[in-house]
Amino acid sequence: MTTTTIEDLPLEQKRASGRSHIIDAVHMAWQPGPFPGVEIKVLYKDDATGMSTMLVKIAPGGKIPLHEHVALEQSYVLDGSLEDHDGAVTAGNFCWRDPGSIHVAHAPKGALVLAFFTKPNRFYNDAPHLADYKT
Repeated sequence: MTTTTIEDLPLEQKRASGRSHIIDAVHMAWQPGPFPGVEIKVLYKDDATGMSTMLVKIAPGGKIPLHEHVALEQSYVLDGSLEDHDGAVTAGNFCWRDPGSIHVAHAPKGALVLAFFTKPNRFYNDAPHLADYKT
């Protein structure tokens, strides 16, 4: 007797579970961020854990002031570049920052970044984390 596992079934016979949350980010309005020249689209936010995912648009010459990543942060640059003391992350490239990393992020020519935060950043000017900013 052979045992059939779910891996053996054709895709159309596998039972789906869970739920996909599809966000219409293209039509979502950009919201002003807490810093001049920074706009955001919050794609995901979990208030219980502090995890968030967002699109961050930084105008040419814009910056995100001195802050600490209290947990892992990941950034994928879609357009432009994001720079700090370690160098530039250019379009099509990815960067992750260790917990405890402290820096200022600059976008001399502007940037569009898909950013993943496992915990909110701590800003040294008492600004809120981007996902928590209310206009």
